[in-house]
Amino acid sequence: MEALYHQTNKLIQETQHIFSQLDKRSSSVDVQEMKQVIEEKISLINSNCERLDVLCLKGPMSQRQNNRMRVDQLKYDSRHLNAALNSWYSRIIRHQKEEAEREALLTRKFTTNDHVDIFIDHTVQHNNSLQNAVHGIDNLLHQGSSVLDNLRSQRMSLKGAHKRLVDIGNTLGLSNTTMRLIEQRAKQDGFILIAGMTFTCIVIVLVIIYLA
Repeated sequence: MEALYHQTNKLIQETQHIFSQLDKRSSSVDVQEMKQVIEEKISLINSNCERLDVLCLKGPMSQRQNNRMRVDQLKYDSRHLNAALNSWYSRIIRHQKEEAEREALLTRKFTTNDHVDIFIDHTVQHNNSLQNAVHGIDNLLHQGSSVLDNLRSQRMSLKGAHKRLVDIGNTLGLSNTTMRLIEQRAKQDGFILIAGMTFTCIVIVLVIIYLA
C-alpha cells in the first residue's frame, strides 16, 4: 500500500507542476493534447485511490483510520486538480473565442451607401405604416363617438315617447296593467340600449389593441 500511495502522491505533484508551467508557456501549448495528458493523469490518480480504498480495508485495524485519512487527502487533491483543469480549459476556450471575434471584427468589410439607403427606406415604410394605423384608429374612435351620440339621441327620444305615452294613457284612462307593460317595455329598451353601448365600446377597445 505504501508504494501505491507514494506513486499516487507523485502523480499529483507532477500534475500540479504541469499546471504551474501552463501559465508560463500557454501560447505555445497544444491545448487539446495538454488537456488529454492531464486527464489521463487524473484518471490514473482516481484509479489508484480506488485500489487504496480496498487496501485500507485489508490493512491492520490500528492503521485503518490513518490510512483512510491519507487516501481521503489524495481524493481531495484529485478533485482539486480536476477543477483546476476545467477552469484552465474554459479560460483558454474563452480567450480563443475572443481572439476569433476580434479577428472577425477587424476583417469585416463596411457596407456601401446602397445598403444604408435600403435600411432608411425600410424605416420610412415602417413609419408610414404606423402613421396609417394611427389614422385608422382615429377614424374608428370618431365613428364610435358618432354611434354613442346617436344612441344618446335615441335614448332621449325614447324617454320623450315614453312620457307622451304616459300622458296619453292618463288622458285616455288606461288600466294599471297596460301602464306596467309599457314601463316594462321601456326598461327592456333601456337594457338593450346599455348592452348596445357596451358592445360598441368593447369592439372599439379590441380594434385599438390589435391595431396598435
